[in-house]
Order: sequence, then C-alpha cells, then structure tokens
Amino acid sequence: MDADKQVCGREPDSQYVELAVEIFAMLADATRVRIIQALRDGERSVTELAEATGKAPTAVSQHLAKMRLARLVTTRQEGTRVFYRLANEHAARLVTDAIFQAEHSLGGTPRHHHGEPSGE
Repeated sequence: MDADKQVCGREPDSQYVELAVEIFAMLADATRVRIIQALRDGERSVTELAEATGKAPTAVSQHLAKMRLARLVTTRQEGTRVFYRLANEHAARLVTDAIFQAEHSLGGTPRHHHGEPSGE
C-alpha cells in the first residue's frame, strides 16, 4: 500500500474493517458493555466498577485487562489504587448506539425518539 495514500475507513474494502470487527467482538460481552456505560461519566476504580456491574472485582479486573489491551480504556494510578477511564468517546458512542438499536428491536417508538433523556 502506498504510504502517502489516504485511506478512508468507511469504504467496504478498508483495512479498518477487520479492526472494527475486533472491536465489536470485544464489546460482545454484557459485562464489558456495562463497564463502558459506568465509565461514561468519568474514571472509576475496580471496586466501583464491580459495584456498578454487579460482578466480582476479580472478574471486572479481567475484563478491564482485555479492554486495556484493546485500547478501549486507560488507567491512572493513585497510590495503590488504579482508576480506569475510557480511552476516547467512541466506545461510549458505540454502546449508546447499540442500546438505541436494541430499543428499536422491541417495536413501537423507542424512548430516545420521544425527546426524553436517554442517559447519555
């Protein structure tokens, strides 16, 4: 591939399609989706994320390790505590859009079309 050539990630033959599939695979887990929802408002510790997701801290830590490798989350250490935050706004947007799509699958007019607060 020509290094000077700009590649549009939205084209069907884009090199980014396979990477996007990897992101979707990473998000194909309810606990990880809940972690992203919990991180939308800012950073949290493993303990806080465990409480927010209803999962054991060890399980949340394992999910966070995978999410960190996928560059969905980043960390900040304060003493012995580690705080997690979203690496950028895109994961939260993907999850929000997936939730909105799920609302459509229930039929009728989804809540996000009524002008009500959507939790974003």
